[in-house]
Amino acid sequence: MLDLDIPDGTLAGITAFYAIVNIPKESLPLAFREMERVLEPRGLLLLAFHVGAETVHVPELWGLQISMDFFLFPTSEIHTLLDAAGFAVEEVIQREPYSPEVEYQSRRAYIFARKRAF
Repeated sequence: MLDLDIPDGTLAGITAFYAIVNIPKESLPLAFREMERVLEPRGLLLLAFHVGAETVHVPELWGLQISMDFFLFPTSEIHTLLDAAGFAVEEVIQREPYSPEVEYQSRRAYIFARKRAF
């Protein structure tokens, strides 16, 4: 997502569900600029992520030893970064987590944004 091998302005939309959970905050502006670059004017972005302000380090996943960080972000911060990258945020939805048997216990955010047409 930091260097997409896609020509400028060729995609009508991007769905990025939990695609930024392993990208540190300092790399998000580049990821969002790349998404904006490959979208056609007024192209759509649907972005989902975990809400928070912490990094969750995971040493084990599905019975396997790993070393992975998951980044949670404040919704307002993602909104600001998307705006700076050239997106107009059209809708933000937040929800509480489903039961622990179903998913990790964090709030979730869904942002629907559109590339600005200049």
